[in-house]
Amino acid sequence: MLSNRARNLPASSTAALDAHVKALQADGADIINLTGGELDFPTPDQAAEGARRAIAAGHTRYTPVAGIGPLREAIARRLASHWGSAYEPAQIVTTNGAKQALAQVFTVLCEPGDEVLLPAPYWVSFPHMIALAGAVPVVVDTTGTGFKLTPETLRAHLTPRTRVVLLNSPSNPTGVVYERTELEALARVAVERDLVIVSDEIYGDLVHEGAAFTSVASLGPEVAERTVTIGGFSKTYAMTGWRIGFAAAPEPVAAALAAVQGHTSSAPSSISQYAALAALTGDTDEELARRAEELNVRRALMRDGLAALPPLRLAAPPQGGFFAFVDVRGLYTRPDDDAGTVARELLEHTGVAVMPGRDFAAPDHVRLSYAVGTEDISQALQRIGAHLKSL
Repeated sequence: MLSNRARNLPASSTAALDAHVKALQADGADIINLTGGELDFPTPDQAAEGARRAIAAGHTRYTPVAGIGPLREAIARRLASHWGSAYEPAQIVTTNGAKQALAQVFTVLCEPGDEVLLPAPYWVSFPHMIALAGAVPVVVDTTGTGFKLTPETLRAHLTPRTRVVLLNSPSNPTGVVYERTELEALARVAVERDLVIVSDEIYGDLVHEGAAFTSVASLGPEVAERTVTIGGFSKTYAMTGWRIGFAAAPEPVAAALAAVQGHTSSAPSSISQYAALAALTGDTDEELARRAEELNVRRALMRDGLAALPPLRLAAPPQGGFFAFVDVRGLYTRPDDDAGTVARELLEHTGVAVMPGRDFAAPDHVRLSYAVGTEDISQALQRIGAHLKSL
């Protein structure tokens, strides 16, 4: 009954493990969940109030497929003011989360057999989104270059079928942030070889002390005209359940994205759109700054705690987002051990749930989220440390 593409499509491993851990917790298990990509901060009051006002005003009908005009205008203003990227409202398409934006982008950009260069480690859904669009994910290993794509490795993987290069900065799962000069060098190759850049910038507002975020589309008009920027409200505003994302793209691409969306999901929830609008236009700067400070405290706690837990090794300093990426090879005792083995043992012996890296194309690493509070992080590190001492 199933098509080949459906038969070969696995469930999202991150979503599945997070759901499994939450089910164990609901059954009373004492588990600290470090698997998730969801900050524990509440939805900002401004967004919640915006949703209530929308309901009271009767804004509960279909909206334009690409989203309500005021929201698209507000997103364009924020991209200009915060990220230095110049977009018009007509170039913005709001979506049911950034994940939908990404899936639609590959659909409108790629012909069957086109290649998308995918730096690894990567977010688990990237290769499946590419394949569902009929394109071919070409995995580019970046472990030898600081988990970053370089012009040399980019050129080495180009073929006549290469259509898109996918970038994700700050990165999930590694936490690395590309420097502006590094992005400029990659963009020169894209311009030279007529490639489209899809830049997943969902963590762009969550950059920590010592790092600076650069939006690819801010590198100049010649780069912007071949770049699709992906963003959303789930990370910056902790609005995961509201399901609001967006794509910002050259106008023909934006029109095609809206056409695909019009024939599939239609527009995002009207209430969620008004909540997102209120988040952008309300006075949220002070609250976002407080959250950024708190996240930086959590990052330092996780980073310093892991440094005191050999043979675990932090693979890269977390510069953005809220993940620590850890090399666990020092814990292997059998030839067939991998990060999955380590994750299962940690869950069984310590009650700490971490995300194994196999589906990130990093089978010797685990990802630890510091989206939870400092008490949970400290307790998790203590449990892991006690377990390591017992080995």
